Amino acid sequence: MTASLLRIENIDKSFFGVQVLKGVSLQLKVGNLLGLVGENGAGKSTLMNILGGNLQPDAGSMSMCSRLYVPRTPRDAEDAGIAFIHQELNLFPNLNIAENLFLTRFPLRFGWIDRRTMERLATELLKQVGLTLPPSHRVGNLSAGERQLVEIAKALSLNAKLIILDEPTTSLTSRESDKLFALLNSLKSQGIAMIYISHALGDVQGLCDEVAVLRDGLLVGCGPIAAFGMSRLVSLMVGRKMEHQFPARARSVRSEKRLEVRKLSLPGIIHDISFDLYAGEVLGIAGLMGSGRTELARIVFGLESATSGSLKLEGQEIATLTIRDRIARGMAMLTESRRDDGLCMSASIHENIGLVAASKYASKRFGILQEKELSHAIRGIRDSVQLTPTAGGHQSVQTLSGGNQQKVVLAKWLLNAPSVLILDEPTRGIDVGAKFEIYRLIAELAESGSAMLVISSEIEELMGICDRILVMGEGEIRDELTQAEFDRERILRSALRSDITAGAPK
Repeated sequence: MTASLLRIENIDKSFFGVQVLKGVSLQLKVGNLLGLVGENGAGKSTLMNILGGNLQPDAGSMSMCSRLYVPRTPRDAEDAGIAFIHQELNLFPNLNIAENLFLTRFPLRFGWIDRRTMERLATELLKQVGLTLPPSHRVGNLSAGERQLVEIAKALSLNAKLIILDEPTTSLTSRESDKLFALLNSLKSQGIAMIYISHALGDVQGLCDEVAVLRDGLLVGCGPIAAFGMSRLVSLMVGRKMEHQFPARARSVRSEKRLEVRKLSLPGIIHDISFDLYAGEVLGIAGLMGSGRTELARIVFGLESATSGSLKLEGQEIATLTIRDRIARGMAMLTESRRDDGLCMSASIHENIGLVAASKYASKRFGILQEKELSHAIRGIRDSVQLTPTAGGHQSVQTLSGGNQQKVVLAKWLLNAPSVLILDEPTRGIDVGAKFEIYRLIAELAESGSAMLVISSEIEELMGICDRILVMGEGEIRDELTQAEFDRERILRSALRSDITAGAPK
């Protein structure tokens, strides 16, 4: 019988009178991989912060290796053999790999950093995680997958008995994810236990031994992964049966062109890109990371400049216009990273929502902001995106769950009534229920006549919400599929092959 490593018993936690964890009990065995799932706001982060010593519970107890475990600081968790690998990786890009691995505990010799010993130990750790780069390699030059491996190497350097991974595949390519999964299975065989937090339920089912489901602070399901099919997992997470992953919508593509892209090029990034985007259309862009998808979107929005080509919005050339001018003419962009580019995290919910459209609510004569009119409009738009009603307008946006933060970004742009909306990974890092709400908003916007360009790494997502899909690879459009032609294998084949002939847009 496998020994118990971690016991969590009847943990309660409240913030400002609101109970966010309600008698949660979990057990994790040595060498087991536990999937922890739930919607944003279900209590996963609070539970992990208690386990990591960042928060103290109001009631309940924990034990590690049959000994009472009462962490008061993150260092207590580290000393107990618990390592965290956060979604936002905790690495310093200006330092090399070895320096990141031993940052808080450099090996010393006569009071000086012993770099020879440090690099030898780092080389051994990198070998364990399958990373062949030298320890002197600068972290800022690593891919997302390589940085993830460095984080795991850091955990191994601490002799971790338990590794907690929070959304570890969010920024990884499929190949990097496969490499990560192989490593996690190897660590399991060495007796290292793991808690795997993810909204990618398919990964949880394929990787984990057991699963625990949180909903509204309650543990609503726990047991061997074989007992939890996809429909059961989703139902437990959202508290209701979801018949469909994507909302039904009538085809709403109209004849008028909203965006015309002709022969856009930027050496080494994109080459000879041409396509049209119509009113009421949802046009998807598929492709691997590095295919030029995001760079194309940034050029269309004006964040980067093409060296050649034409770009028309509503029939007017906009290639030389500033971003402000493009926004004024009806363009909007939800960027890949809502935290870095989409939100002012320290500002309030309503300040974020009103950020783009505020100038429309200023008096023409003196430019004074008409706060009542703006507040009324903000309340209306937050209702339309179904932002959680429990969040006050003056509440900091950083206190919201990931799904609600994404709704704030959408509300910010929708308040400006865009005719063309670019969405780069619109559902990354949010739960299945919040995803459905984002899909519903996209469908409603299309039916109202907005044109949308959607970039996603999830092929099923594109096939579920789009009217057409363009497949990019090595900066070129390799294929174009209408709804009747949607086929996962064809999209993957087009994205992966480097020798395929670029398909001309229909």
